Amino acid sequence: MPHFVIEHAGCLSATAEAQTVMELVLECGASCGFINREDIKVRLTPSEHILFGDGRSSFIHVTVSLLAGRTDKQKESLAISMRASLVDRFSAVQSISIDIRDMNPLSYKKRLC
Repeated sequence: MPHFVIEHAGCLSATAEAQTVMELVLECGASCGFINREDIKVRLTPSEHILFGDGRSSFIHVTVSLLAGRTDKQKESLAISMRASLVDRFSAVQSISIDIRDMNPLSYKKRLC
C-alpha cells in the first residue's frame, strides 16, 4: 500500500513508454512527502477497447488508493503534481486524469512474504 493503478489506451505503444509512465507515477508518489517510496506499488493496465463520446482516442487515468488519514490538501497536491508531470511528459495524450481514493484501514488486509 498505497496502490497506483494506471489505465491507458492509444498512447503507450512502446515498452519504454510504459516503463516511463510507471516510473513517473512512482516518483510523484514518493516525492509528495506523505508516502514512503518502499510502500508504493504501481500497476499498468492497457484498455484494449475504448469509446469516448467526444471522439477522443487516447487517455491515461491513474487511480491512487491510500489508507484513509491523509488530508484533502495532501491528496489534492498529489493529484495536481502527478497530472502536471504526466501532461509534461505525455503532452499528446488527449485525456489525463487522477483519482485518489481512501481505503478503510479496518477492511483493508494484506499478507507479505
